[in-house]
Amino acid sequence: MATDPILKRVTGRTKVMFILGDPVAHIIGTAILNEDFFRHGVDATVSPLHVAPADLGTVLGAIRAMRNVAGFGVTIPHKIEVIRHLDGTTPRATGIGAVNFVRRNPDGTLLGDNVDGIGFVAGLSRNEVEVAGRRVLQIGAGGAGRAIAFALAEAGASHIAFANRTAGKARALAEAVTAAYPGCGTSLSAPDTAGFDLVVNTTSVGMQEGDALPADLSRLGASAVVADVIMAPETTPLLAEAARRGCHIIRGKEMLLDQPRLVREFLSL
Repeated sequence: MATDPILKRVTGRTKVMFILGDPVAHIIGTAILNEDFFRHGVDATVSPLHVAPADLGTVLGAIRAMRNVAGFGVTIPHKIEVIRHLDGTTPRATGIGAVNFVRRNPDGTLLGDNVDGIGFVAGLSRNEVEVAGRRVLQIGAGGAGRAIAFALAEAGASHIAFANRTAGKARALAEAVTAAYPGCGTSLSAPDTAGFDLVVNTTSVGMQEGDALPADLSRLGASAVVADVIMAPETTPLLAEAARRGCHIIRGKEMLLDQPRLVREFLSL
């Protein structure tokens, strides 16, 4: 049996990274990062860690003492909660209020950044979808949703309507986006796609078999774009239904493809 070239080169000099999540079965970012590191000759390797919310502080305390750990990624449900366990965040992550990568400095201090939104917009652009001037329905206002909302506003979206189970979180995100980007209108909305030309699901709805659609697509125009942040399944029920209606769909993996370069730069790998 052939040996994976990434595993074959792991030694005591190899920098270690993790991706913390709960659950972790859906995570594909480890494979993408490992492949990128191998292509660029970076002596680092990444593994998922299944960390329950109650154990997050304990795990981060341990990582502070692990001297060959370069940093870690953060996914559902830790992107907001992790901030209170860090020593600081970049201005970008501070504005967003969520983190998806953390650098462990040589002294054990932890600095958080967020490249989710940049990666998401880059994925749209790679698929010939320009954000400028679009009316967006964004479903979800959690960690990934905050990063994506700020990035969409920065990219020139004309209006973002937020649909979220907790209206207070949606309202807080809308107010934060408006304060940072006054040229982008915001509102709260039901998950009804009528009148929007870009629909983005930033929640985990669609990850589990039997999940209902996170939005009503019955009034969605065929010229609309529908994007999901879920990595597995690759084609979520939302994307499958949007494709059936003739819409351009963007799969969750697209938001990860530009992130390895940003991660390498942030972690100085």
